[in-house]
Amino acid sequence: MTTVEAPFLVALNLTRRCNLRCSHCYLDAGMRRDGDGSELSTDEVKKTIDDIAALSDETMIVLTGGEPLLRRDLDELASYVTGLGLMAVVGTNATTLDDKRAKRLKDAGVQGVGISIDSLDPGYHDNFRGMPGAWEKAMRGIDACRNNDLRFQIHFSVTDDNAHELDDVIAFARASKAFVLNIFFLVCTGRGEKVTNISVKTYEQVLEKITLAARQEDGLIIRAKCAPHFKRMALELDSSWPVTSAHGYEAGGCLAGTRYARVTPDGDVTPCPYMETSVGNIRDTSFAELWTDAPVFKQLRAPVLEGRCGACEYSKLCGGCRARPLARDDNMMGEDFLCDYQPGGGAVIEPLGIEESTMTWTPGAEEWLGRIPSFVRRFVRVRAEKFVRDQGGNEVTAEVMGMLARKKFKGRGKPPSFPSKPPQDSAKNRLGIK
Repeated sequence: MTTVEAPFLVALNLTRRCNLRCSHCYLDAGMRRDGDGSELSTDEVKKTIDDIAALSDETMIVLTGGEPLLRRDLDELASYVTGLGLMAVVGTNATTLDDKRAKRLKDAGVQGVGISIDSLDPGYHDNFRGMPGAWEKAMRGIDACRNNDLRFQIHFSVTDDNAHELDDVIAFARASKAFVLNIFFLVCTGRGEKVTNISVKTYEQVLEKITLAARQEDGLIIRAKCAPHFKRMALELDSSWPVTSAHGYEAGGCLAGTRYARVTPDGDVTPCPYMETSVGNIRDTSFAELWTDAPVFKQLRAPVLEGRCGACEYSKLCGGCRARPLARDDNMMGEDFLCDYQPGGGAVIEPLGIEESTMTWTPGAEEWLGRIPSFVRRFVRVRAEKFVRDQGGNEVTAEVMGMLARKKFKGRGKPPSFPSKPPQDSAKNRLGIK
């Protein structure tokens, strides 16, 4: 009997309510103060969290929306997640995130906040988000995270219209002391069906640039999202790079239905936010049962890919985005039409996996590892052991872990001082980026 691996990541869309009107919203959230009565209750969400925790303690739960800050029980739910040993993060537009709110999230055990910034031009961002002043409010949200030592990520949705900003966005994320920069490639669902996506040419160019930046960057995690071809490019660039492993959310590949699922505000479970077909509802069937037995999930775990994806030597390492052909052609196994790669006809490349370790870890190093969020511990372990091995050693110590942490995330635990009233014209001026 095949063992089903537990999810690395579960997104809980807590609400469709939102104070913005983003043109690309996959949930088609709206400016509604009150829900329609179908939203999961606090107890129902907690029951779902219990089910997730029963599968594994190495799962990250994303509390998102709509705009999750509109849920009055958000702090309570975040505390419940962390109380079960899971990692809680919040995905927000940050327009209502002030110091008081950031402190409450921090006190509730939230390990990170994902903040959407679609451009360094306030006018573009505001138009994309459907509200004047949204950019400046999001910047204040970033300030609130720094002021309260709450880690944050920048989420940048790339299109043909803003792809030229990528270098500046990377510089902005670095200067603002973000922990992670996630570059999202839109899938045309929800209101995103009305948004021009990204051309194949721009997609390939941007993804190449992201891969190189991710490899070179020491103080910032940079990853492509909804672009599993990142794994192919990573392997081509450096086969020894740990992200080429099949393990870990940080690795950049598609996890939909294999290590990732989404729960909608009314309890439907889908493989990812861009795959809208429900595999069942947690009001009728437990999340754990749906995760283990849903036919769609089983199909995604043993895919029979078609077109170029089926003929590609990277079919196991990458596999393409399943949401795109499903959205456009109603064919979940179809080829990912945004990928420009032409299969070379070689043997299928097997995922590298993680080798059995024979390296010694001192008690101090194990203590360091225990402080790291459980869902990325395996990835960090591989990185630390590779570093020691490259130095000719055979023991990971607390000193090694501390040095790697300082090198990788230098300055990202203690927020710097920033002006309380930044200039209004651009994010470059705001952070002194030339």
